[in-house]
Amino acid sequence: MPVTGSSEVHGAIEAVFRIESARLIAGLTRIVGDVGQAEELAQDALVAALERWPETGVPQNPGAWLMATAKHRAIDLLRRRERLARKVEVLGREAESEPGWAEADFERVVESAEIEDDLLRLVFIACHPVLPTQARVALTLRLVGGLRTEEIARAFLVSEATVAQRIVRAKKKLAEARVPFEVPGGEELAARVSSVLEVIYLVFNEGYAATAGDDWMRPALCEDALRLGRMVAGLLPKEPEAHGLVALMELQASRSAARTGPTGEPVLLLEQNRSRWDRLLIRRGLAALARAEELGGTVGPYALQAAIAACHARARTPEATDWPRIAMLYEALAHIAPSPVVELNRAVAVAMAFGPEHGLPLVDELAAEPSLAGYHLLPSVRGDLLARLGRAAEAREEFLRAASLTRNARERALLEERAAEQGGGNRPS
Repeated sequence: MPVTGSSEVHGAIEAVFRIESARLIAGLTRIVGDVGQAEELAQDALVAALERWPETGVPQNPGAWLMATAKHRAIDLLRRRERLARKVEVLGREAESEPGWAEADFERVVESAEIEDDLLRLVFIACHPVLPTQARVALTLRLVGGLRTEEIARAFLVSEATVAQRIVRAKKKLAEARVPFEVPGGEELAARVSSVLEVIYLVFNEGYAATAGDDWMRPALCEDALRLGRMVAGLLPKEPEAHGLVALMELQASRSAARTGPTGEPVLLLEQNRSRWDRLLIRRGLAALARAEELGGTVGPYALQAAIAACHARARTPEATDWPRIAMLYEALAHIAPSPVVELNRAVAVAMAFGPEHGLPLVDELAAEPSLAGYHLLPSVRGDLLARLGRAAEAREEFLRAASLTRNARERALLEERAAEQGGGNRPS
């Protein structure tokens, strides 16, 4: 790879490391048995690249160069520890017998079963239920997603120190708990897969509808979640919910370009220009949903939500949306994954399918639900239904209450605008 300047080389190094860091850390964790130490070794390899590549040029297979460099450092570490002598000997012979390994065809290495197994083990460690949710998210983005601490902090609107502390504590917790570097089996597998998918979807949702800040969306987080989801689905090809989650994210992400206006303001689903929906992502999402359904078994919550998203994706106009089917799918979702938020979404679907007078009583039933006390979408939905029923004054109060509850500046402005519209008459449905 030709060198045209140190800035270009540094850019290439950063790009390569972002792509290959998860595989590096996964392979090194298998060797040294500690995810924190593995990340340090990967960083050492990055430093070596920053020192050497500006002088020697970027290798033809930079990922393999990084792996070989990190592997040699891991061997040195094991030798210094004076343990695992047999493994060191085996690894040493392997490295010495393959002097040109760093320039070998890296595609062969990436596609090997061993590397893929290591990567899956790393995913399960980063998303281990022994860690609190925020720590799982931060560690997954760091180790598997390849994001820097400052990037994670910027994405979630917290300080770098907070993210760094979460990551350090997570590594310490994993070491103290002696979490094995393995793919769980038996009954534990389902629970651990659920934890992995939950983390990925949390990342996606924060990108798709930011809970706080000045931006309605953070597309980079959606892209990171999609990349992680596709990776996990590839590593777990027979897991229906992995494909269901990918389908859900692909279909929701297909609307991204239409979800904001010229100045970044939110554009609601029924008002979006559907010609701006990404048809490629829709095709990919529908294909992933078909794979999930073909695998059989009980349909899980992600696949059901993907089926709901598919109803929107297939409708070229809002009027063509199959709202009765969406209401039915939400009812099925409420049976397998009951929650007040699911019931609120079902109420919206019922109102769209059969009229606001049918949806409003369902929303009113949720008014006393403690978990929705500070949830801004409850008064937002109620305001919309009241507006459609011609009860403008009540709708205005609900929109203002919703605006006071949201922490997202863009969403607050939209809700205040909707409240103002009620002051001058009913908002057209």
